[in-house]
Amino acid sequence: MRHQGRITHWNDEQGFGFILPHAGGESVFLHAKAFPRRAPRPRGQEIVTYELVSDARGRPRAARVAYSVPRGQRTAPPADVSMGYRGALAYAGAVAVALVAGRLPAAAAVLVVLASVAAYACYAIDKSASVGDGWRIRERTLHALALAGGWPGALLAQKRLRHKVRKASFQAAFRVTVGLNCAAMLAWAAGLDDAAARLLAGLLR
Repeated sequence: MRHQGRITHWNDEQGFGFILPHAGGESVFLHAKAFPRRAPRPRGQEIVTYELVSDARGRPRAARVAYSVPRGQRTAPPADVSMGYRGALAYAGAVAVALVAGRLPAAAAVLVVLASVAAYACYAIDKSASVGDGWRIRERTLHALALAGGWPGALLAQKRLRHKVRKASFQAAFRVTVGLNCAAMLAWAAGLDDAAARLLAGLLR
């Protein structure tokens, strides 16, 4: 028998939440594994249908959960995703222009590409681990990759995978790394003195 309810609480970092049944009664525990493998992660307040089962201790939990509203109503707004794409593309374009103009060495472009690929991969691994209780990537590692020039890949991963987007402290630190990296790249392209170059090199390590 399938039931219907609304997700009233959702902890995306831990991958679990609770469903308030429309028929009344106590909230039902919900784990991310209860959704189909390729289903988008909830953000809270979605209407879902589910089967009611019990865990090893006899506590109720939801199984075989499905969304009961059109997909467009439960995913992030298109503008949210497009902002991430525009920011990453604008940065990549600026680096490319500076490279062609001879203001940045080829190593700068290689650094951005490699760091972005590594950042996206780390976000994907951490997202998977958050669902399956596997080995997590440290937040300082994610920030270090963003600071090294990989923030476009990190931003795309956040938007596409819906990971690390709700944790305010993480987002605040992420914005700082983006600002520092952009400032460092600008200083590098402007050809500042040796002291600034040494500072830039330290930031990009």
